[in-house]
Amino acid sequence: MAISFANRLIALLCSFFNRALIEVLPVIETPLKFAGVIYMLYLAYKTFTSSGSKQESSAKAEKNLFIIGTLMQFINPKAILYGIAVVSTFLLSYYQSYFSYILFCLFLGIVGICSSITWSLFGSVLHKFLDRYQKVFNIVMGLLLVYSAFAILMG
Repeated sequence: MAISFANRLIALLCSFFNRALIEVLPVIETPLKFAGVIYMLYLAYKTFTSSGSKQESSAKAEKNLFIIGTLMQFINPKAILYGIAVVSTFLLSYYQSYFSYILFCLFLGIVGICSSITWSLFGSVLHKFLDRYQKVFNIVMGLLLVYSAFAILMG
């Protein structure tokens, strides 16, 4: 829940920030796109070379996990890149009103909650399968990241 809330907030802030940045400095769009692509290619490399999942010991539960989970998303580069990429690709190109930005970000929050629940459920069910085929899974996920990076670059 905290991740979904933070992602909605990040997408909303990215909407306003990207819009203002592109209006003030239109030449910044291409370097930002390249930076995002380079980071996605780095993630693809890390996914390709990952050795698999490791059991980590759980830390003691904090009193306010919602706030901690929300704040953690603001230092999560993937969440920031997600907000910037989604907003600049799908929102700013087609919509101009701030009301549209708010509605779109609420929609992204709903999609995020559904994605998190689905990921958790399938992750629990497919845990043994993924452990057995970790290398193949990493290759496929890495290739999908490379494809996504080039789709952003060409789009």
